[in-house]
Amino acid sequence: MANGSRKAKGAARARLELVKELFPEAVAGEAIDWERLKKALGCQAEDEVYGFTWPGKAEAKRLAEAPVAGVLQPDREKSKRWETTSNWYIEGDNLEALKLLRSSHEGKVQMIYIDPPYNTGKALTYKDNWRKRKRAASGLGREEARAHAGWLNMMYPRLWAAKALLAETGAIFISIDDTEQANLKKVCDEIFGERNFVATFIWQRAFSPVNMNKFASRNHDFILCYAKNIDRLAWYGLPRHPEADGRYANPDNDPRGPWTSGDLSVGPPIPEKIYDIVTPSGRIVSPPHGYCWRVTKERFAELAADNRIWFGKDGNGVPRLKRFLREVKPTMTPLTIWTHDEVSHSQEAKKELKELFDGVAVMDYPKPVKLIQRMIALTTKNDDVILDFFSGSATTAHAVMQQNAEDGGRRSFIMVQLPERLAETSAAYRAGFRTICDIGRERIRRAGEKIVYETGKTELDIGFQVFRIERKSNQPDR
Repeated sequence: MANGSRKAKGAARARLELVKELFPEAVAGEAIDWERLKKALGCQAEDEVYGFTWPGKAEAKRLAEAPVAGVLQPDREKSKRWETTSNWYIEGDNLEALKLLRSSHEGKVQMIYIDPPYNTGKALTYKDNWRKRKRAASGLGREEARAHAGWLNMMYPRLWAAKALLAETGAIFISIDDTEQANLKKVCDEIFGERNFVATFIWQRAFSPVNMNKFASRNHDFILCYAKNIDRLAWYGLPRHPEADGRYANPDNDPRGPWTSGDLSVGPPIPEKIYDIVTPSGRIVSPPHGYCWRVTKERFAELAADNRIWFGKDGNGVPRLKRFLREVKPTMTPLTIWTHDEVSHSQEAKKELKELFDGVAVMDYPKPVKLIQRMIALTTKNDDVILDFFSGSATTAHAVMQQNAEDGGRRSFIMVQLPERLAETSAAYRAGFRTICDIGRERIRRAGEKIVYETGKTELDIGFQVFRIERKSNQPDR
């Protein structure tokens, strides 16, 4: 009798697992959401709803909200200037790190930049014990669906946990390529809110065509940017280029300083803004056909009286409106296309890292320091905190120190990196490094010393406190 009971329970459990496999949208954690199951089976009439889902999403949500299983263990031996630095370097799984950081940094991180693994078809290091699912998503082959779902299941809980760390005025930037850009945007719309989308920036990572590509030589990556709260986002713009200021002059010795002039006509024509203007030389000027003046006749008289109209050196030219440099906004709004001559490119990034490590190519695809500096300059200042939880070679830490040296900021960084083992055949391994964390820490050491040497700014914070994530002694494996 007992044996029959065990068989019945086993069969019931198998059927339950089959339901979970066939209808993942009806799974909430380890339980079945019966109302969703009814809808999936067509037992209830309902209006169609818009949503984005994939196999494993419910489990991803559960992991995002699961309690922490580890602790931060200080490692003073690997640290630099432990007593005086505000910078952190955390070795361990970044999902656990994000949850642990809530106790000290919830709502305090001004900017997050991440360069997560692109979904290139290789096995993901961050697996989080995902259960294998055989069901293919609609319109996709089994392997393709599984690949997208696996990547989304890795990203979802981490983005969810990261949101809690962002300040209300903060922003997150995420590098990605074509493979998952569309899916990443949908996930971010759900987690951060569609109205908090700032922009998709296009980074020109390469400038030479690859002719072996059959259809197109892709030379860009995407950088998605979301605000925590778009209404409170701190956005400082970009410094004006010196060339832009060079276009201002002061040919009439105006006491208000250098100025440039702009066209006074505009289209389409508005009747009350069409009138004749008499130049100082006595010539009568009318707006071109199909145009009118930018201002009314009354407003033009006010501008002329204030010496804000320029008729040329001989006083016989078409009137133009003077715009003074002192009245121009000191920053510029960034374009969404970031060219390699502005923020560097992949080859330059690899070269600068190789030079820092005495000619050893320790990483294949680092991001340029200038690229991350642009994001830092756009959204942070003073003593803001910057987080990168896919730290890699620690380019973000390098960029933070460089930006502080250039504008006098006191920003601090938090780097998080899984201590992935390096291949024994790699140049980095032969140079004595064993994990990516070894490369990251050494990069911060070398970059910091180099910046101080080149700038002479010995007050810069180029130290970092190292922490390792260790499992709680009483915490069972998940």
